[in-house]
Amino acid sequence: MNAPEKREFQAEVSQVLDIVIHSLYTDKDIFVRELVSNASDALEKLRHLQLTGNEVHGPDLSLEIRLTVDEEARTLTLADHGLGMTREELHENLGTIAHSGSKAFLRNLEESARKESALIGQFGVGFYSAFMVADEVTVYSRSWRPEGESLVWTSDGKTGYEIAEADEELERGCRIVLKLREDCADFAKADRVRSIVESYSNFVAFPVMVGEERVNKVEAVWRKKKSEVTDEEYKEFYQFSAKAYDEPRYRMHFNADSPIELNALLFVPAENTELWGMGQMEPGVSLYCKNVLIDDKPAGLLPDWLRFLRGVIDSADIPLNISRESMQDSSLVRKLNRVVTKRFLKFLDGEAKDDPDKYKEFHAKFSRFLKEGVVTDFEHREGLAKLLRFESSLTDPGTLTGFEDYLVRAKDGQDKIYYLSGPDRVSIEAGPYLEALKARGLEVVYFFDTIDEYLLQHLREFEGKTLVSASSSEVELPEDAALETSGEPLAEEAMTALCDFLQTELGEQVEKVAPGKRLVSSPAAVLAPAHGMSAQMRQMLQAMNPGEPLPPQKVELELNPRHGLVHALAAAREADPDLAKLAAAQLLDQALLAAGLLEDRVGLVDRGFRLMEAALKKTAG
Repeated sequence: MNAPEKREFQAEVSQVLDIVIHSLYTDKDIFVRELVSNASDALEKLRHLQLTGNEVHGPDLSLEIRLTVDEEARTLTLADHGLGMTREELHENLGTIAHSGSKAFLRNLEESARKESALIGQFGVGFYSAFMVADEVTVYSRSWRPEGESLVWTSDGKTGYEIAEADEELERGCRIVLKLREDCADFAKADRVRSIVESYSNFVAFPVMVGEERVNKVEAVWRKKKSEVTDEEYKEFYQFSAKAYDEPRYRMHFNADSPIELNALLFVPAENTELWGMGQMEPGVSLYCKNVLIDDKPAGLLPDWLRFLRGVIDSADIPLNISRESMQDSSLVRKLNRVVTKRFLKFLDGEAKDDPDKYKEFHAKFSRFLKEGVVTDFEHREGLAKLLRFESSLTDPGTLTGFEDYLVRAKDGQDKIYYLSGPDRVSIEAGPYLEALKARGLEVVYFFDTIDEYLLQHLREFEGKTLVSASSSEVELPEDAALETSGEPLAEEAMTALCDFLQTELGEQVEKVAPGKRLVSSPAAVLAPAHGMSAQMRQMLQAMNPGEPLPPQKVELELNPRHGLVHALAAAREADPDLAKLAAAQLLDQALLAAGLLEDRVGLVDRGFRLMEAALKKTAG
């Protein structure tokens, strides 16, 4: 037997080891994941060699990973029958850290250590994480090659390492024995090790044994073909991964090779718990690499508005030795984010078309997430807007439609999508703003949700068509000779005089008084100026700041020149100015009330009584 071969670590390597050992105390359990992951890689490569016809030493050895603890001896042993290593490979793989060995690498590592970052996750020190918990690490290894040696690699992680021939003929693979430090004795307990394996390595493709018990009993179904997975298996996996008891509302299982390789299995749960007042949902999609957990809540993996999703994204393009604690490769995260988000939006669009009733149920529970996405996610705004559903002036109550269907029904040359928001359909249709649009056969979208005002501030157009509120002063309606109207319009001179009178009497409450085309049966309507707030937005601000007065808002007052009340008011302006002034104030308040903008109703009620009294006196007289 040859004498043991001893080598010292280079100064830089010793410094790196010192940082690893003393700066990662919060992440000690990660070493189990690292060692299991390395063993899984070795087994996968060995299986590939066998499948490609290579002769390997010990062809009948089982492909499994076995962890054994000894509390009394304070040791943890991890063994596999994978590739194993030659003497040269022991030097190369276990004798150096970060093959560059460069000062730049060391500087980066030291800088991150000062920030208390998770160094393993950032730099993939992998095997060397064992020295966080062990005074001594011994690796027994025999290569898969028929002529391989039985070797022992030993190090205390401080000065260097030693390679010697083993006292016995070893089986193929590696057996790593960790002599645990006294303060890390917990890792010599089977329950502790089992818990770590369940958390991080539950879906490793090979059996992981802790003692005589297999820990990873649930299959990584996301890496299987859809045709190989039953509905019951999908349900079981959803309930296991999401810690849920319900059945998923939707599931999306797909894989992609470009622009990044990934396998994904995503579920939409049955319920949106945010509607129950249980607080904001936590992201529920875990990130894996080759069945090994990298992060159960990776920041930025998916947009925040998709936090209701549950499941797994597994990307083989993520290097196993990089970003274990946090994804530092932001370009990689962006690719995953973009690919999965676009695929999920396409999936939902298909589901909405294939089964509208089922999608209606989904939309009722989860539409606020889609609307949040419209507000916050510019890149996917158009795709999200396509998924929104709403009632409209051309649908029956309770029947939903979407923007795509709206545009199919739109008139030739129509370049706008008209909408109105309000607490419910009855309130919207009782207002004056639909009259001219319905008379011209123009469809109006109805928005009832309190957050729709935020949505509409950001969703300015859809497929090149501008969204315009039917209550806005910006609405310009074309002349329509076929439009049914009743009554003669007030003469132009009288109309101008009435507008001037109202402008004077109403003062700062109105920006403008003018005749318009939008009114058919109503005498007047207030319009929100382009720079003004809608009634719903003002109500939300009031709810957010109770007790604080809202900033005054001027409106534009539009008159219907054919309406009898307008004719009567024009006549009263000259015949009974005091009554005309009273009626002018009442006209504005009634119009504000119809628009949901009247904030002080006391004057409206009192003035109404006075007008009744004046009308009755004239009748009696």
